Amino acid sequence: MRHDDSFASHDHRGRRGARMFAQGELRLLLVALLTGEARHGYDLIRAVEELSGGGYAPSPGVVYPTLALLVDEGLIADVPGAGARKAFAATAEGAALVAARGDAIAAIKARLATCAEASGRAANPVIMRAMTNVKLALRGRVHAPGFDDSAAHRIADILDDAARRIERLM
Repeated sequence: MRHDDSFASHDHRGRRGARMFAQGELRLLLVALLTGEARHGYDLIRAVEELSGGGYAPSPGVVYPTLALLVDEGLIADVPGAGARKAFAATAEGAALVAARGDAIAAIKARLATCAEASGRAANPVIMRAMTNVKLALRGRVHAPGFDDSAAHRIADILDDAARRIERLM
């Protein structure tokens, strides 16, 4: 089982193209986020996004393979869940890694907090999360069987109504 940071080859970039995580840092952060609390992949994506103030959210295409590698390494394990989503928690070995790498984890979280501060001036993380949810829902519907012009017009009406309601808030 590997516990060094050399296996991660993904390029994790923030919205402005700057590299968000050095090699192995996302892996380490995910184990830390799973220490003491079981979570599923989407929760982890949201947690990282919240830590960065909406400035960065790792893609599912990066998070889920990383979770699979962490399971293979014995640092996290599947836990029984009530829902359809697979939840994970840190193992004793994962918790030991987190304890041993506390300074590195603190530095990662500090960098994400700096990103959050900068992002906070530009966008609210709660709103960014909601916008992402809308985008994912739209993508799911557009590619669903039976999507036609009628469905497109109904969705456009919903979005136009939401825009009008938001404009009236201020």
